[in-house]
Amino acid sequence: MPKQGRSLTSISDADYRALAEFRYQIRRFLRFSERAAREAGMEPQQHQLLLTIKGLPSGHMATVGEIAERLQIQHHSAVELINRSEQKGVIRRTYNQSDRRLVVVELTAKGERLLRDLSVYHRSALGSFAPGLVEALEDLAGGLQSSRKPRRSGKKRIAGARPEQAEASLS
Repeated sequence: MPKQGRSLTSISDADYRALAEFRYQIRRFLRFSERAAREAGMEPQQHQLLLTIKGLPSGHMATVGEIAERLQIQHHSAVELINRSEQKGVIRRTYNQSDRRLVVVELTAKGERLLRDLSVYHRSALGSFAPGLVEALEDLAGGLQSSRKPRRSGKKRIAGARPEQAEASLS
């Protein structure tokens, strides 16, 4: 089991349901996305690669290491994915101007077209997926908030007094 900074001592049936619903909603969207990529003639990972390259934060370069991190895959798996995508003609490798050893990956015109078409389709479909995703995330986050210790409000606490008694005695 993964180590956690703060472990929960118990988990309710409602927590299990919220976690399961959240995973279900994510999986529904991912299945839609995988199917859309295949219908466009791409592997789902190739679509994710194109989106990763195009959607990198400003100042980030699409290097193999950055791509591997963003896709949460091993370096050698990223290289294989880049090789397959380059053979398909949707990306190309270039070399960094200041450091020729650094390989940077960019989209070709074909890759740009495919990604644009898939992204427009995904964005329009999110209208039907978003409510379920948002509701599941809110339910999950609400359960997490209620399982945490309450935050201090900044008001003084009088030892042994209930919060409402402490507030009344401070006024």
